Amino acid sequence: MPQSTAKADRATAPVSTPSPAATGARNWRDYALLLALACCWSSTYPLAKLALDTIPPITFIAARSLIAAAFLFAILWMRGVRIPTDAKAWKLFATQQLINSTFPFLIITWSQQYVPASNTVVLASTTPIFAFLITSLITRHEPATLLKLAGAILGLAGTAVIVGLDALGGLGSEIIAEIAILLATISFACATIFGLRLSDYDPMVVAAGSLLFGGLVLLPPSLIIDQPWSLRPTPQAITATIVMGIVSSALGLMLFYVCLGRLGTLTTNAQGYLRIPIGVGLSVLLLGESVPSNLALGLLLVMAGVAAMTVPAERLKLR
Repeated sequence: MPQSTAKADRATAPVSTPSPAATGARNWRDYALLLALACCWSSTYPLAKLALDTIPPITFIAARSLIAAAFLFAILWMRGVRIPTDAKAWKLFATQQLINSTFPFLIITWSQQYVPASNTVVLASTTPIFAFLITSLITRHEPATLLKLAGAILGLAGTAVIVGLDALGGLGSEIIAEIAILLATISFACATIFGLRLSDYDPMVVAAGSLLFGGLVLLPPSLIIDQPWSLRPTPQAITATIVMGIVSSALGLMLFYVCLGRLGTLTTNAQGYLRIPIGVGLSVLLLGESVPSNLALGLLLVMAGVAAMTVPAERLKLR
């Protein structure tokens, strides 16, 4: 067998070595990857806000997905790594893309037409809370503690403060959009759990395959509904779309699968805790948005909740 073919087969073949997530082994590099993931995904909502002024949601998501896929396929080609062609792998890629990107990002992108980017950052960062609830109540694939339960309660309280309890008295376009963002975060939470099934594949292969599928699925409705050739996107919107494709989608999704394999579901979701201050800061810096008092209070509650959820179990034993 030629050396290049053997190398490609090894890259896409299942790996039997136990992951650090399974053994509990973690080091500073793992948490550095988590911080890098948070930085990549924190830029999503401010950049989307810049692009959506002149690029419709469906075309915007299709474009960023295809740009990201092209970027990753170029790197895979230089590495000499092949994308698997079996139906099983592509079913996994397709399912993961639908629940981790296509469905939630369509909802969030629509919602951002009504919700400020800073609010979107905080609402979308409650994914760890929903991941914990699904894990503890349904899948139970990772241990849950009372501290994590307290963290989930704090996080949900923070979410209620951000949305505004008074808004429940009269639902309008903004509150509906905020609830839609929360539904998208539940989809994200399910994706982090389902994504464990993809740990046997190279993270870059998973990201590339998933993004290609997502972009191709949205391309026909983009051509029919939005007619991209008739659009007049601003240079700012085009730049935001390209940056999001490479940084948020390509690098972010690749880092997501690396972290998922090394840290597990609940700790990987801790990047939501890190995304909040970074994302809100970017919203203020890039968009000039202000931070209202209810957002600040909700931010503190959510951060405290997710922080409590991500305390390593070994530290609790030492104390």
